Amino acid sequence: MMTTQLSVKEILDWYIAAGVDATCGEEPFGLSSSEGKINIDIKNSEKTNEKNIYQTSQSVVRPATTALAQVTNSACQNAKDLCASITSLEELREAVENFEGCALKLTAAHTVFGGGNPQSKIMFVGEAPGADEDRIGIPFVGRSGHLLDKMLASIGLDRENCYICNILPWRPPGNRTPLDSEVAVCLPFLKKQIDIISPDYIITLGGSAANALLDINESISHLRGKWMEYQKSDGKTAKVLASFHPAYLLRSPGQKAKSWADFLRLYKEINL
Repeated sequence: MMTTQLSVKEILDWYIAAGVDATCGEEPFGLSSSEGKINIDIKNSEKTNEKNIYQTSQSVVRPATTALAQVTNSACQNAKDLCASITSLEELREAVENFEGCALKLTAAHTVFGGGNPQSKIMFVGEAPGADEDRIGIPFVGRSGHLLDKMLASIGLDRENCYICNILPWRPPGNRTPLDSEVAVCLPFLKKQIDIISPDYIITLGGSAANALLDINESISHLRGKWMEYQKSDGKTAKVLASFHPAYLLRSPGQKAKSWADFLRLYKEINL
């Protein structure tokens, strides 16, 4: 069991990293009374306008964060600290491959770092590697990758003139949806890639990638089709366009027309 005491700031930082953006009440739960018991005041109905006080036999206040939460918070900070001194993609790749703060690495066959042209001003960001990517160690090489290649070719792009990566460098078991804690731990590595490459345009593939990068919580149907902004660490901004993930298009081919419209928006923007 971890016994490290966290400061209020560290606790708040962890909640923010986990996606908490609202409180459930005006008063904190679990304040200890002088007798070592927890008192909770609950207002009765308007008819009686009285208060009932419930006491539990617990003698220890419930901790603000669990051991798992503390480990996640520590891993997030470790990732940020590692990125702070990195100045090249080679250093970043080595740091990611040696990073032990994300449990996904234990079940993944390969670390899937970004690929393509690091000098490009166009970056595509997906969610996480799939089975083929995990087996080969290169992003977007499976069926989704083949479809993405065709989508790129339709507007005159290929892997030689853009950069492609994912929010997570390791495949979640069974291609499950990544946990918020996993995204929070890996996000500093993605942001460092963006800082190093410094793209002018970022195209997020799927709602999870857009929400993680922009720190929002919206459906892809609401996000796609409009330009947004991402602020880099140097204060400069990159234009962000959200579109459907190719894997979703394989399952829902009827949505390909919308993705085509998104890629036309990109084409027009980069050819102004």
